[in-house]
This record gives sequence, C-alpha cells and structure tokens, in this order.
Amino acid sequence: MASLAVLISLVACATLATGAAGVRVELTRVHSSPFVRDAVRRDIHRHAARRLAVSGDTVSAPTRKDTARGEYLMTLAIGTPPLSYPAIADTGSDLIWTQCAPCGDQCFNQSTPLYNPANSTTFSNLPCDSPLSICEAASLPACVCPGYNYTYGTGWTSGVQGSETFTFGSSPADETSVSDIVFGCSNASSSDFNGSSGLVGLGRGSLSLVSQLGADKFSYCLTPFQDTNSTSTLLLGPSASLNDTGVGSTPFVTSPDMALTNTFYYLNLTDISLGTRALSIPADAFSFTANGTGGLFIDSGTTFTSLVDAAYQHVRAAVLSLVTLPTTDGSEATGLDLCFALPSLMWAPPAMPSMMLHFDGADMVIPADSYMILESGLWCLAMLNNTDGEASVLGNYQQQNMHILYDISQETLSFASANCSTF
Repeated sequence: MASLAVLISLVACATLATGAAGVRVELTRVHSSPFVRDAVRRDIHRHAARRLAVSGDTVSAPTRKDTARGEYLMTLAIGTPPLSYPAIADTGSDLIWTQCAPCGDQCFNQSTPLYNPANSTTFSNLPCDSPLSICEAASLPACVCPGYNYTYGTGWTSGVQGSETFTFGSSPADETSVSDIVFGCSNASSSDFNGSSGLVGLGRGSLSLVSQLGADKFSYCLTPFQDTNSTSTLLLGPSASLNDTGVGSTPFVTSPDMALTNTFYYLNLTDISLGTRALSIPADAFSFTANGTGGLFIDSGTTFTSLVDAAYQHVRAAVLSLVTLPTTDGSEATGLDLCFALPSLMWAPPAMPSMMLHFDGADMVIPADSYMILESGLWCLAMLNNTDGEASVLGNYQQQNMHILYDISQETLSFASANCSTF
C-alpha cells in the first residue's frame, strides 16, 4: 500500500543490474467515494509507522490511479512466461513484493492471477548471504532467512525473497526485460492492499527498483484525481527528463540518521505562501533534529501532505481567512481538519489563490484544486496536521499535474507544472 511505510529500516550495499535497460511504466490512480477518509487513515498510520522505523535504454512502466485508495499503480510483469501485475508505486519505501501462490485464505483480493514461482523458468530463491538479503541487510536477530515478515502502518505481508525476470513496457514494441531483480514473494498478507497485487519501492535503498536497475534518474507526471480515464508514465533511466517551461530544481538533503536517508528523498522547505502572502513559517519548522527526525520528504505513496503543527497552523489560518463559507466538522466524513459547508451540492467552491512551496533554490506552485478537495458535499483543506514532531511529507495529491524528475546522480529534484493527462 503506497500509503504505508516499512517499520524496518533496510541498509544494504547497492548493486547494479548488469546490462539493465531503462524502464517505462504507465501510472493509474484508482479512487471511489469516500476515498478521502480512508486515505487520511492510511496516511496517519503511515506517519506512525515511520517513527519505528542506468545504463542502456529507458525503462518505462504504465501507471494508473487507484480510484479506490488515492494511490498510483504501475503495471509490470514478472517471470517467464511473464505475468502482468499492478503494484503501488511508492517513493517512500524500498522493497518490491507481490502475492505468490500458494496463498490460501491469507491473501487479499486482487484482479490478476497470483504469481506462482513454480510456473516460471527464471525464478530462484535468494541466497541468505546475498547483500540484498533482508536478514543480512537489516541485521535482524529474529529474521529466519530467506523469510521476511513486514509490518506496515495499516497492514503486513510475509514470504520469502527471490530473484526473477521483470518485464516493463505498455506494448510489445517497447518492452524491456531485466533479469535477477530481487523481490519479495508473499504467501500471506493483510487485506489493506486490496486493489493491487503488491508494492514497488522506488526509494533510495538498495532493494528498491531504482537502485536495482542502476537508474541514475526517474520521472513521473501524476494525472489529476478528477481524471479517472487517463494514465501517466513512470520513466526510469536516460529518457527521464524535463523539457517543460518553468522548471525548478532543489537539492536533496541528508538526515543525520543515515538509516532514514537510505530510503527517503528529503528536501529543504523554507517557507510557504498563499497567493502573495508569505506565511512566515518558523525557520526551524522543517529542520532535522539531532537524532535525525523532522525534515520533509516527497512521497508518491502518501496521499495528503502532512505538515508539522507549527507550519500547518499557519496554512490553516491563511485558508480560513480567505474563505467566507461556514466551517463544519468534516472529521467523520473525510478525516480532514478544516472543512467548509457548501450551500448545496451544485454550488461551486469559491476561487482561491495558488499556494507556493518555497524550496531551497526553487518555488513549487500548488493550484487551489491541489490543496483543496471536494468530498461528500464538503470543501476541505487537503493537508494533515502532523503533531508528533516527525517528518513532514509532500504527498501525491499535491503532486498531481506536476512533472517531477528525481536525478539521483545530481542529487536534485526538478519539477514543472504540466497537464499530466496529455503525457
């Protein structure tokens, strides 16, 4: 589930896939009412979980929105012969995994057949002394190689690690196959991942798809939540680039806690503006503490942006000062803190200025429909108040209609406003 984070920090030596090709994957989001409340629940649990815790051609993966969950699913195929599988695309974690037969009663519902390693000629169990072994990487005293048991914020999955051939591309003409990808073969999982067949970690750790492909950059353009028909594309490798106008770039930053830095893409957010009004967020709101907590990172697997209380209260007050509609308790319907009651279901929300996130070296413009959301007749601020003092997170709702490039070799994030439905 893209709104989840693994409770175990995995640290292992990065290995490049020999002859790895670039990857192209389409992204699709799925969402059905009332997805907001469920997305908020998962985001809150995800934050709690964190407290415990290329050479060659471009590879592309078709990606669609999961309209039931506010998540983005990428399509890829596993094994020989290849079996297609939709997986949650998550830049906030590293492990790649899918449900595997036999699964019995402990698997969640999925639309595609279960992957069965016995039916593939290219599957092999991962040796326990592999640098990508979870037991070896995490130094877990209770870990029984080659098995794993992952507990997430709102779910869990367990199985064994293996290696397999993964095939990417939306048509035979642009298919790319990469051998020896290390992944998790789960024989038991909770029902929290319904709608997918697993998860693909795109984080900075050695187990992620990005690291295993040896990709020095990747990009995506997330289609808007209101668009239920279009798909967007995740590109990993040389063709991942930004040719848009108005491109801004900001460097990744390093947490004092190297275990966290191994996974998350941290950014330096210095202030926030609403229209022409600078909110004067406290200078240390997004700073790291001495033990590595705090900061802000970008995450395709979290739905709504969460801000530490010192920043959230400034944003909330600014929105409240611009809207003359009566406030209403939307916690039951949406789980969001600030909601306004519209006079009728046919009433259009008032115009609002864009929000601007001031990063080190670049400003990200967030239009009103990417920070406000209409749900169940309520018009709400689509952000969460992170009161536990942990990291702030830039979620995928605020990333919609944004072309985003992660340049690993240059240690920068670049972005530009775009119409992602036309990509």
